[in-house]
Amino acid sequence: MRGRWKRDDLATSRGQRSCAAPVRINVAIHEQLLAAVDGRRGVEAADRLCEACVVLFDVDAAAISLVFDGANTGTLGSSGDRARTCDELQFLLGEGPCLDSVTRRSPVLVLDLADPDDARWPVYGPAMLDLQVRGVFAMPVVVAGEYVGALDLFRNQPGRLEDAQLTGAVVAAEMAGMPLLDLLDGDLQAAAADPASNAWAELHTLSRAEVSQATGMLVAQLAVEPAEALVRLRAHAYATGRSATDVARDILNRKIRLEAD
Repeated sequence: MRGRWKRDDLATSRGQRSCAAPVRINVAIHEQLLAAVDGRRGVEAADRLCEACVVLFDVDAAAISLVFDGANTGTLGSSGDRARTCDELQFLLGEGPCLDSVTRRSPVLVLDLADPDDARWPVYGPAMLDLQVRGVFAMPVVVAGEYVGALDLFRNQPGRLEDAQLTGAVVAAEMAGMPLLDLLDGDLQAAAADPASNAWAELHTLSRAEVSQATGMLVAQLAVEPAEALVRLRAHAYATGRSATDVARDILNRKIRLEAD
């Protein structure tokens, strides 16, 4: 299918209720996901995939997170600023659906973050409720057999994904590996053409490089270990309601200075 995905097309598919309807719905979702990324590469394709997920799966935001060494290190794609904020919080707080999905190597489905019997994320959960997010769903992203991130879906209202939506989300997570491979391929070609280049230029921009640099500066300034320096940077960002990247930039530009204990 080469056309663009459409909300009206989705509404038509949902209206079919025969015994074969689930099959038709799944095929329609798959085709519309393909149409969303058709002709696009890298981050642009990832963004469009997330935008399609919002329409197709009845969620309010979607993001594709990258995870390396057990930490949320970057946002490959998102449906918008709100989705990036939800993803950034996982990095700031060190917990959330993306990290659990990669660790467990399986989907993480939370129907209602306000459920008192489900307190798996004691800090991230309340922070998301503050953002008026009640439901979160994470599907692992696998590239070459490695679990490298997750497709995160965020919903304002509590409730489960329908079977067809859940199946579609799994397919979308599989497709999310393609934009990442695009970036890897581009960087490898650049490295082959110019051995002196930054071989991982595009991925480097996604990995919150400023945070790593600012963490190194804090290690020197505060005479602490890197892990503690990162915790302090995250804590300051969370306390001031800013992103870790913005705080890192201010540290690097010497606009703010964190104090030693």
